[in-house]
Order: sequence, then structure tokens, then C-alpha cells
Amino acid sequence: MPDEPSLHRDQSHRPGSLHHKLALLAIVFGALVALAVAWSWSPMKSWLDVAHVVGNLQELGHSFGPAAAIGGFALAVALTVPLIFLTLVAIVAFGPWMGFTYSLAGALIGATISFGVGRHLGHEVLQRLGGKRINRVSQRLAKQGVLAIIAVRMVPIAPFAIVNMIAGASHLRLRDLLIGTAVGMTPGTLGMMIFVDQIVEALQRPNQLTAWLGLMVLALICLGIWGLRKWLS
Repeated sequence: MPDEPSLHRDQSHRPGSLHHKLALLAIVFGALVALAVAWSWSPMKSWLDVAHVVGNLQELGHSFGPAAAIGGFALAVALTVPLIFLTLVAIVAFGPWMGFTYSLAGALIGATISFGVGRHLGHEVLQRLGGKRINRVSQRLAKQGVLAIIAVRMVPIAPFAIVNMIAGASHLRLRDLLIGTAVGMTPGTLGMMIFVDQIVEALQRPNQLTAWLGLMVLALICLGIWGLRKWLS
């Protein structure tokens, strides 16, 4: 008679269990995509007012300490609130260096949360239902894990939380995700620290500078997509 651990392991590998995880993964993934779209294109966008979010983050920090501010940042980024926006808010709310520290800590915690969801729901599904080709690509990405994550962080071609969840489902290691995130976030965050006043001015009073910044971001995203495709091929 098989012992309980082996029986539990056999049950967890049944097709029904895998399809249940796949369905749950699809629901979570769809919800994150819907949230990411909503933050940019629905009335929810009005919630991301710089002054309003800065005030809320400062209140969290003053009332409950830095851990609460970092926790609020991590929760927001796990719910697909744009990382660039949150980083800017943290820098405005707490000053350049403390804002950098809070945003980096919050991003790493949020990345760990999203990675854990992807690992729990998607890793076994990918291994057993993904086929040889998808698993081969996943293993290849894992070998270049830190570099792949740095490239994605420097040119954000997809929402932060969604990238983290996909990474969790893949063969990528959490350590590589966190190192790549820290390194990849740093150049952009330092740029925000230097030009924070100009960026806030452009957001609050859109003008020709805003249009140029948008075009630059779009060009960087296109360049990043081309570079990633070239590297993967």
C-alpha cells in the first residue's frame, strides 16, 4: 500500500489537477491583463493622480512606518499598477534616495508575490502540458535568466506583474528574477531621480515635452522587442 506522500504526489499530477491549475492560471492572468488595461484606458486611470497617490503613500509611511509604505508599493505593483508610475510617486513622496530604496524594496517584494503565483499555478502546467518546444525555450531563457530579466526591466515591454508571473511559470529561478530586477530597474530609477521635477511638471501640465517623452518610450519599447526577438532567435 503506497504511503501518503506518494499518494498525494500522484494525485497532484493527475490531468484533472493540471487542468484545474491551468483554468485558475488563465483566470488570474486574464484578471491581471484586465487590470493593466484598466489602469491605462478606463476611468480607473483617474485614481493614478500623482498628488493623490503621493499623499496616500506618505500617510502610510508616517502612520505605520516604512514597512507599510513598502508593503503598499508591493501590493500595488502586484496588481499591475505601472511600476514606472509607482517609482516616480515614491521618489516624490520620500525624496530621491529613500524613494529609490522604497521603490526597489517594494518592487522586489511585489515581484516575489507574482512569481510565487506563477510558480504555484503554472510551472507544473508548463512542464507537463507545454510540449518540448516551449519547455526548451523556457530552459534556454533560464540559462540567461539574469540577462533576460535585465533586458525586460530596462525596456518594459509588458506589465511588471505579468512578466513576473510568466517567469514563475517558466524554469527561471527566483534569485535570477530578483537580481535582474534590481539591476534593470536602477538606470531608469536614477534617471527619474535626476529629472523628477521635469517629469512631474510634464504629467501635471501636458505639453510638447510630454508628446516627445511618449514617442521616446514607444521607440524604446519597439527597439526592446526587436532586440529580444533577435537574441531569442
